[in-house]
Amino acid sequence: MSPASARRRGVLAATEPARAAASAGALAAALPLLAFAPRGDRHPVLVLPGLGATDVSTGTLRRWLRGLGYPVVGWELGRNRGPTQEVLDELPKLLTRLHAQHGSPVSIVGQSLGGIYARRLALRAPTQVRQVISLGSPFGASRPDPDSAAAQLYERYRPQHSTQRRSSSRGGSRRPLPVPSTSVYSRWDGVVDWRACLQRPGPTSENVAVRASHLGMGLDPAVLWVIADRLAQPVDAWRPFRRPTRFGLGVLFPDDDASGTG
Repeated sequence: MSPASARRRGVLAATEPARAAASAGALAAALPLLAFAPRGDRHPVLVLPGLGATDVSTGTLRRWLRGLGYPVVGWELGRNRGPTQEVLDELPKLLTRLHAQHGSPVSIVGQSLGGIYARRLALRAPTQVRQVISLGSPFGASRPDPDSAAAQLYERYRPQHSTQRRSSSRGGSRRPLPVPSTSVYSRWDGVVDWRACLQRPGPTSENVAVRASHLGMGLDPAVLWVIADRLAQPVDAWRPFRRPTRFGLGVLFPDDDASGTG
């Protein structure tokens, strides 16, 4: 990493909390416009938190989606400490329960590590998953960056992780998904390398760029619009995201050619 890149990364990491707070302020100002966000059928939505976070961190996102008419649930597994045995056992059970309860495949929105869990659930049980929307999820990383705050926190929790090994899970989160998938990423991410959040674009897979901080993904107006737009996609008629043009909402999104590369 060049000195300039290292300095930029340090600045982004140091300003994460402040920029997340700015997203919260922008959300309050944008609420009147977000009232025009797309709405889809009332299918179930599961929201998974990032590493070190609980359902509290996704509370605003879940309340907003509930206001759009979706039956939304958090993971209800406390703090996300990584792939513990409880997570490996309970997440598939939760997905199966939601699928049976609503009689419909479940859309999964996962923030950071939660998005990696979401991708693995889709690979494991594609008939139970309608689509995956990941927010700042570094599923494309071949190995964690030891200098990143996320990697250091992950290592702190490692003694609690399951020692269970499944050959089918090796590299699984990087594999193309059998269901529609949208990876939301930001070049201004101060926690993970945005390039690790890119998937190979295809008929039902895409990358969507935003300007959000990592911690502010679930509060950023552009991210909320993307999630609403994706959830509103009809079954079997998925189309790639297109930036909104109404009400000047397009200015919330950067012009980023990385969204078309993988």
